[in-house]
Amino acid sequence: MVLLLLFALAGATTASSPQTGATLILWNGKIWTGDPQRRFAEAVAIVNHRIVAVGTSDEIRRLAVPNTEVIDLNKRLVTPGFIDNHVHFVSGGFQLASVQLRDAATPGEFARRIAEYAKTVPKGSWITGGDWDHELWNPVQLPSRDLIDKIAPHHPVFVSRLDGHMALANSMALRMAGITRDTADPAGGTIVRDGQGEPTGVLKDNAMDPVSLLIPSPSPEQRLRAARAALREAARLGVTSFCDMSSGDAAFDDLRAYQHLDREGTLSSRVYLFVPLRSWKRLSDAGVERAFGGDYLRIGGLKGFADGSLGSSTAWFFEPFVDQPDHSGLRMPSLGNGEMKSWVDGAVARELHVAIHAIGDRANDGILSIFESQPDVSQRRFRIEHAQHLNPALIKRFAKSRVIASMQPYHAIDDGRWAEKKIGKKRAAGTYAFRSLIDAGALLTFGSDWSVAPLDPLTGIYAAVTRRTIDGKNPKGWIPEQKITVEEALRSYTVNNAYAMFREKDVGTIAAGMLADLVILSDDLFSIPSENIESVKVDMTIVGGRITHRRDSAAD
Repeated sequence: MVLLLLFALAGATTASSPQTGATLILWNGKIWTGDPQRRFAEAVAIVNHRIVAVGTSDEIRRLAVPNTEVIDLNKRLVTPGFIDNHVHFVSGGFQLASVQLRDAATPGEFARRIAEYAKTVPKGSWITGGDWDHELWNPVQLPSRDLIDKIAPHHPVFVSRLDGHMALANSMALRMAGITRDTADPAGGTIVRDGQGEPTGVLKDNAMDPVSLLIPSPSPEQRLRAARAALREAARLGVTSFCDMSSGDAAFDDLRAYQHLDREGTLSSRVYLFVPLRSWKRLSDAGVERAFGGDYLRIGGLKGFADGSLGSSTAWFFEPFVDQPDHSGLRMPSLGNGEMKSWVDGAVARELHVAIHAIGDRANDGILSIFESQPDVSQRRFRIEHAQHLNPALIKRFAKSRVIASMQPYHAIDDGRWAEKKIGKKRAAGTYAFRSLIDAGALLTFGSDWSVAPLDPLTGIYAAVTRRTIDGKNPKGWIPEQKITVEEALRSYTVNNAYAMFREKDVGTIAAGMLADLVILSDDLFSIPSENIESVKVDMTIVGGRITHRRDSAAD
């Protein structure tokens, strides 16, 4: 065994560096490899950016030389670096510096935070971000422009609900956008109105566009600062790779920022960037195919939308909402007029990678039908983002077609507080159906949807394993039959995600030849009570053999 390890080490060093031994060794630990043939090991050896050997502590320590950094794990758990399969990464970086409304539990607190934030920015500048959640309020009610007009009279305000499918504009922003009582609802969007027909300031989905288009684009320098802030957060939380779903044409601006960081060697997580599905020809004309690029930056993914969200009552269902009996959600125009099918056809013919957002059961049905119409559907690694509300027939179709269910477990413990009042108990049974999808043989992958939800993968694992809603009212789990095991959740954050971004030969497992992306955790996820998982910390993050984060236990 030792001779084989030394042979592998020698081959790796010859190819990559004059280093005559391992550059980094982790030993005396519990290493979950992600490999079902060898689930656990004690130690791992790294040369520069790749893993060269995995084995017992005695075997691996023999590969050390005087220049090797040796880390005693003290029995701590090591896993492959976490991969976030759905994130709005640069937007998350901007959100870190915007007004914080996520936990504003009352309309008064909502208004107070906007008022305080307005004092910190120049008059006339936009106030955006927010990520508010009116479901926290008692009684539950949508905010209105009257709540904020007087407290921010010199700023246009456009703050988003946490799901990104509706936002509140103040009167100044509505005037700038030309939205009045006479403005008709656009296709795929809703202007919320009061009893007199006046806009309340809440705009849903495509109705947000007239205001969004007025907001000045960030400068390249501002975008770089946001990306760097997001990368620091990712390193702190052990996110070593991510699929950036970006937002509209800003995806290409994000690409420029990532290219800048890659050139200067500061891109400390691996990026697979998705751009709008409607722009497929732009990539094709440039000769780009799926997962095109290098070790740290890849493009070739396309993101589309079929519907809205449950919280905004714009997810598209077969049956009406319980609390809105005359409304069954919003279908995006491109799904109804044939454009989306045409876009997918073109993208598939050019070997591009397609992922489409679908929340409601009817939206999932429509997107599965488009995917199932493509040649070699099971080989395409098509993705449905969220796949939130499914029935048994849809779950079987995911498994048969091998369409990837790209899900975000935190949403289950967030939406679980109020989902049943919108869609009823029967439909709610198929909400984030992790267990059913796995049991059917479907491929389940996990992400965060940051900044819509927390970036922390450990919070996501906690959510998938316990399904304990964030209000504390479901201590045994909301729809507990859909819980999964710790190992299944880990696979969905590592092995399966690597496959979903065409990188299973490089990342997602701890094995010789793989890129050295690993995280060291403060506690053993396999032995602690599941309810304690959300308190576990990332002690160290390693990307390409380079330590990008060390936890200061005194500070955390």
